[in-house]
Amino acid sequence: MFNSWRPKPGDKIFRPRRIRRYRLRRVLGVPALFSAGYGNVGSSIYYALGIVAVVAMGATPIALGIAGILFIFTALTYAEGTAMFPEAGGSASFARHGFNDVAGFTAGWALMLSYIVTISISAFTIPPYLGFFWIPFKESPIIGTATSMGIVVLLMLINIIGIKQTSLLNIGAAILDITTQVSLVIIGFILLFNPPVLFHRIIDNWPTTENLIFGIALASIAYTGIETMSQMAEETRQPEKRVPKALIMMIVTVLVIFAGISLVSLSAMTPQELASDWARDPVAGIAAHLPIALLCDILKPLIAILAGTILLIATNAGLIGISRLAFSLGGHRLQPSVLSRVHHQFKTPYISIILFSVVALLVLTPGFFAANTFENMGALYAFGSLLAFMFAHASILSLRAKKPELARPFKLGWNIRIRGREMPISAIIGLLSTATIWIIILITQPYCRWVGITWMVVGLIAYCIYRRKEHLPLTHIPKKPGENIL
Repeated sequence: MFNSWRPKPGDKIFRPRRIRRYRLRRVLGVPALFSAGYGNVGSSIYYALGIVAVVAMGATPIALGIAGILFIFTALTYAEGTAMFPEAGGSASFARHGFNDVAGFTAGWALMLSYIVTISISAFTIPPYLGFFWIPFKESPIIGTATSMGIVVLLMLINIIGIKQTSLLNIGAAILDITTQVSLVIIGFILLFNPPVLFHRIIDNWPTTENLIFGIALASIAYTGIETMSQMAEETRQPEKRVPKALIMMIVTVLVIFAGISLVSLSAMTPQELASDWARDPVAGIAAHLPIALLCDILKPLIAILAGTILLIATNAGLIGISRLAFSLGGHRLQPSVLSRVHHQFKTPYISIILFSVVALLVLTPGFFAANTFENMGALYAFGSLLAFMFAHASILSLRAKKPELARPFKLGWNIRIRGREMPISAIIGLLSTATIWIIILITQPYCRWVGITWMVVGLIAYCIYRRKEHLPLTHIPKKPGENIL
């Protein structure tokens, strides 16, 4: 009887809806992680050197050096956090696990601001280097800004298609970039490095204490790839092992190259030249001051091409990071889930890619008419990144206190015992340092203060409205019976 049953006219048949969940593909290894991170961090020397010199003047190498120490502490914190929670989100993920959903959203929203500025400032710096081939790229704000916006649109389309298409480009460009930068440092030390001249340029152009601290804050823009690598953990094979390994490789590479480039730059030109004529293309300024004409003729076009390529990758890395961050926040219901929607064919969070590319284009718009756009971008980046770094350090310390039993495939050493818990000294110093610098720039820099605070307030209001609409408490998502959530 049952086998011969057929529906009759008017019968309603219930068919359960099949729900398909799309996830990001785990396709990346250490080379792809390192190249994406270095594409962001290593590329920043092409503009960070100039933007720091605008305020730190002769103390530019000092500001970069102090920021480099903080970079080591922060990278180690991210290594432990990402090994524990190999998921997209970075400091937002750490804060959600270490504190609650409000902290997770706050860290993520601050991080989104720094990612947006990273995308914008990287794209904004490409045209000045290409000015070697066509001078209006460097001298015309309209042509330069329009070119930068076109770059963002192009990378938006590439990222919608998929990350694997861009990771091969990252690896090749990172190898070429490291080779060229090391060569420039060696040549610079042989032909330009002059300790007495360098000493006098540093001492004679020492900034005020306020500008030195602001310079250290701006120097943090040089170390943006930490978050990018953490965001890509969800697309990495064996992330608990490979992300810490890639981060340590990047620490060593970046510190050596940044130290060399900053010392050579002030041997090649005065702080005034670095902060004005070569502010947006400082590495090109080093090549232009080489005393051997043949080397100048070779290096100037090479650096123009290489800087354009590696800054293109940095812009792309920013897009990768912010889209994966939005994927994570939406997936954990910290913002509307539509932002975590993955394309059925390309398996990429295409809606967040489009949305934040548009925001980055808006950030670039003042470049058409505002003279201080470059410096304002740097200040705004410092606001968001330092706040995110503070949450990262604080979250690792909180997890050490609240959940010491968690598996830590990579665990920070040099611990002190506080109330019976092991607390990493590097995370404590990192938290205190980043918090102090962030508070100082909040007090002394009106642009990043008001824009940054407005950004955070708008985000928190939207978060509260969204959670209320979803009938969720602000601090957590209630567990279902039998469900175990970290």
